[in-house]
Amino acid sequence: MVRDQSQRMKVLVLTTTFPRWKYDSTPSFVYELSKRLVNSSVEIIVLAPHNYGAKKFEVIDKMKVYRFLYFFPSKYQKLAYEGGLLTNFKLYTLAKIQLPLLFLSEFFNTLMILRREKIKLIHSHWIIPSGLIGAICKKIFGIKHVVTVHGGDIFTIRNSKFLRMLGYWVINNCDKITVNSEYTKKAVLSLGKEFEDKIEIVPMGVDMKHFTSNGRKNFRTGRNAEYLILSVGRLVEKKGVKYLVMAMREVLREFPKTKLMIYGSGPQREILEKLSRINNLEDSVIFEGSVKGSKLPQIYKMSDIFVLPSIQTEEGDTEGLGVVLLEAMACGTPVIGSDIGGITDVVENGSNGFLFESRNSRDLSGKIIKLLGDAKLRKRFSKKGINTIRKKFSWDIVVNKFLRIYGGLA
Repeated sequence: MVRDQSQRMKVLVLTTTFPRWKYDSTPSFVYELSKRLVNSSVEIIVLAPHNYGAKKFEVIDKMKVYRFLYFFPSKYQKLAYEGGLLTNFKLYTLAKIQLPLLFLSEFFNTLMILRREKIKLIHSHWIIPSGLIGAICKKIFGIKHVVTVHGGDIFTIRNSKFLRMLGYWVINNCDKITVNSEYTKKAVLSLGKEFEDKIEIVPMGVDMKHFTSNGRKNFRTGRNAEYLILSVGRLVEKKGVKYLVMAMREVLREFPKTKLMIYGSGPQREILEKLSRINNLEDSVIFEGSVKGSKLPQIYKMSDIFVLPSIQTEEGDTEGLGVVLLEAMACGTPVIGSDIGGITDVVENGSNGFLFESRNSRDLSGKIIKLLGDAKLRKRFSKKGINTIRKKFSWDIVVNKFLRIYGGLA
């Protein structure tokens, strides 16, 4: 029997990363999770920052999506999207001014939605600012509160005494904490060992049908490439793409007809393009720009190797998990990742992929060369990678865990 609509648990999802429009290049993992949580017993309402050109309200996949303005004129909203909050805050003076405005606007809009929609539970993505707002609402109204920590938030706040205190207060004022990896869990516990019982590891997931149903197409036509290496993601410091670009010097000595395709946009693109020119790699390192999510399966499948060369920045930010790594493995693309953060939860070195020493371009080039030179090894990584995703990271598994958490707080 389908539960009466009035009896469904209304969950307010607070997030600063959510697609602004159809085919947006903004990371979509919060959207992908949220839409799958909608069922006969759960209704999802989303609150995210507005961006110039986006709708202030719309219904997507049976979810009400509210987008709040935090600066006028709206085209000068600089804090959210593109490089993300942390990167934009460091890059733009205007973004620094807008941070308190974003917090106040998100808080005010949260209060309005709580009253209008009769919310039963708040699910905050990232500790600050959304987790802080959720914690305040729990403190004032006694509403149930779940915080999902994705990595960059906790890795950054650990380095500031004030932010650590704020983070402790947020975690203390939630009913459940989910983290995307063992590494992220340890980072949260650095705020307080007493939170152990609240924490559960629940990674973001992968749509196995989406990433395995499309057949391989001949994308190599016109590329004059024997091998294709792929990188996908925001072009920001923590992604470590410059170390992959540098690794191409050694790779090309062994395999001259190899090309590196870099998909993504962000503030480091010009820096990376200049690095490529300085090292005479313009013909072998191709910057493809942003890509629609619907095209990703074909892009992964046309590639011989996918590389995620993430680093830990001076501020402590690093890769909490690496959703693009999961997607590549689901497509059967052999992967190489750096030995940091949540990547080590996914890649078992030498079994379903290779790990290399973070920031070490020579180690990375050696792993790439070894993999390009061994077709049997690539095939083995491909099969084991698919099995890893199917057993641990499919959306069915992830969604059931979140629904169980919701149900336990109802």
